[in-house]
Amino acid sequence: MTLGLLILLFVAYQLWGTGILTARAQHGLKKDFASAQQAYAAGQTTSTTVKRPATRGNRTTTAIQPVRPAPPVPAEGQAEGIIKIPRIGINMAFVEGVSRDDLQKGPGHYPDTPLPGTLGNAAIAGHRTTYLHPFYDVDKLQPGDDIVIETVAGTFTYKMTAQLVVDPTDVQVVANTPDAQLTLTSCNPKFSAEQRIVIKARLAPNQSAKPAKPQPPAGSTSGGKARPHQALLEEGLSGQQRSLTPAVRWGLAVLLIGLGWWWAFRRWRHPITWVAGVIPFLAVLFAFYVYFEKALPNGY
Repeated sequence: MTLGLLILLFVAYQLWGTGILTARAQHGLKKDFASAQQAYAAGQTTSTTVKRPATRGNRTTTAIQPVRPAPPVPAEGQAEGIIKIPRIGINMAFVEGVSRDDLQKGPGHYPDTPLPGTLGNAAIAGHRTTYLHPFYDVDKLQPGDDIVIETVAGTFTYKMTAQLVVDPTDVQVVANTPDAQLTLTSCNPKFSAEQRIVIKARLAPNQSAKPAKPQPPAGSTSGGKARPHQALLEEGLSGQQRSLTPAVRWGLAVLLIGLGWWWAFRRWRHPITWVAGVIPFLAVLFAFYVYFEKALPNGY
């Protein structure tokens, strides 16, 4: 009975407890993004100027025009923008990167794809049923629905065009395109990582896209190691080996505190004894679940 209860609590942690970690991360990411917006709007990134001749009558004057360089790509795991999908009530910060740790903070931008608002196929991944499940209802999107992406460079509205269900090995969904498109990917069906659900969208006709900054070659990373698009699609689905050791340590702590709580309650059967034991037990149990969940293969 105790083992069954612990398993049920772990399922509850995955579905709802993981959202606590994401909610905390989202609060910090939105603050960081607001600061980056203010800095960029204030021209703090402006470093050069150009001279532009302008003819007035018989005189030629020189106009000084500030040039603001394209915003830099954030470091992996850092806030890159805000994604809003009115149809399903999404308003979340998204980060650069799609590793397991990145997607625990919120949706993540595939590093090898163009930035939103530029020419090409910008791709964003997100969880379907865990970590605040940002893409839980993406299957309810309909052609023509708005997907709004806000970055320091501006706000860009995409129109949903199609919904696909593909295998994780189908790399074409994140392949580059000549026009400005957006691709959202998540796991399918719900509570499973067997397939991928893909939402395709195009930049609204009344908006113009800027040329994309040079991106790393397909299959590369900032560290220079080759990584095919298939690995990007499957990123975050394998357990982290480095989480095994702390998971074992916290598991032993759960066992010791649980046995001590059981012994104390059998000797002093009083509500105070029960309360005094349940608080530290749940605290170490939560820490155990955090590392244990990271060590398990999952991606839903």
